[in-house]
Amino acid sequence: MSIQFFSRLSQNYIEILEDNEYYDTTIEVGKDPNVKIFRAHMIILCHRSPFLRRTLTSNKKNNDVLAHIKLPNILPKTFQIILRYLYGGILSLNGQDTLDIIKVLIGADELLLHELVDYLQKYLIENKTEWMEQHFEFIHRTSFQSNNFLELQEFCTDFMAKSPEKIFKSFDFTSLPEKSLISLIKRDDLQMKEIEIWEHVLKWGLAQNQTLIPDPDTWTDDDFKMMENTLQSCLPLIRFFSLSSKEFLHKVSPYKKLLNHQLYKDLLNSYMDPDIEPNDSNIPLPRNLKISDDIESNIVNLNIISIISRWTDKVDYNSKYSYLRELYLPYKFELLLRGSRDGFTPNIFHELCDDKPNTITFIKVSGTEEILGGYNPSIWESSNSWSRCYYNFIFSFKSKNEIKGPILSCVKNMDNALYYHPNYDPTFGNSDLRLSGLNQFNYNWCKQTNYEKRIRDTEDKFNIEDYEVFQITKK
Repeated sequence: MSIQFFSRLSQNYIEILEDNEYYDTTIEVGKDPNVKIFRAHMIILCHRSPFLRRTLTSNKKNNDVLAHIKLPNILPKTFQIILRYLYGGILSLNGQDTLDIIKVLIGADELLLHELVDYLQKYLIENKTEWMEQHFEFIHRTSFQSNNFLELQEFCTDFMAKSPEKIFKSFDFTSLPEKSLISLIKRDDLQMKEIEIWEHVLKWGLAQNQTLIPDPDTWTDDDFKMMENTLQSCLPLIRFFSLSSKEFLHKVSPYKKLLNHQLYKDLLNSYMDPDIEPNDSNIPLPRNLKISDDIESNIVNLNIISIISRWTDKVDYNSKYSYLRELYLPYKFELLLRGSRDGFTPNIFHELCDDKPNTITFIKVSGTEEILGGYNPSIWESSNSWSRCYYNFIFSFKSKNEIKGPILSCVKNMDNALYYHPNYDPTFGNSDLRLSGLNQFNYNWCKQTNYEKRIRDTEDKFNIEDYEVFQITKK
């Protein structure tokens, strides 16, 4: 059995620190006029701090002479706190303001006290977040003074990613170290439009090359090469495929000499020919922007909503690259019906959805992740009749999170775009997308007839896990 009496041991070591009789080392701390000499014990210092061990070993004297070292970068008040930690394992932050705590952190890092450095970073993040956000520029600058401040660096990058509008109004973006800039723009959750990120990166690059005139039309080949070298680690992190064609034309093409030739060619093709498939399977998806008016859906997410909205407005219409574009959310989606909430009977569908224009239906296929659906700019009715429509389309996605390669099928036989029936739920074409049956939709299938293409690989009947109908209106 082993019993540990650390409390008494710590107190005894603090008493050794306060005893002026047996010291063998003096430590001169601070700079004029704020200098103080501390008395200490070499054996404790060497075993508690790798930095002090190295310093004392290199300055070692004979046994009759006191060892003396200088620590000009640490304030006496700060070192007093650190010394009590070295001797007694005691850290008292009571009565210390945040700035004093940061000075202890910096001093602990200089003395290679990794345990203390790790603790103080966690303490600041958990207890002093508001102060650090208010003094962000100072915290950010401090965090990149040492490679040991990784948690503070992550805090700063998180804050910049989540609240960039707060930062760029009060913070000189061009003063960011390259490492910090790269950490920021590689994040999926950076809450900035991609064109704004590109413009800030260009601004940062110009600040590092102050001889360059901002207008790229005046640049020589050497100027472009200089800028390319400056931004070589940043350019691969810009999600150029997320930009609109207008943004690409006016904001990127003037700088095409900065980009890899094949990348620029692929970008140009993506805007010129919607049928071209992306050659690179590693093109990053748009960033995960948080939108306040999130859609109330259990079936789809904002990425799918964005693609559907582009199809509705014929923006990048049927482009193989549409899933790579930045979120396009011009519509409000009002939930009219959810099967799992309201019921799956045709009566419920017609009661909640008839006579309401501009609806989109989403269907989750049972037993798979597959999502089917259709857009109806007209209305639904309970009559036993066909409806003539011009702008209907149906679609499918492999899953909620697999948005690459969706199938879009537009109506080709406009006279039979929709089929109305009191015993049918949303039905597009004759059987292109049909939900029918009593109670549990036991007659559902997709057979290509009146739309351009089939949206499923099979014509077999399927069951549904859930379905939703939304009415959309312009924001």
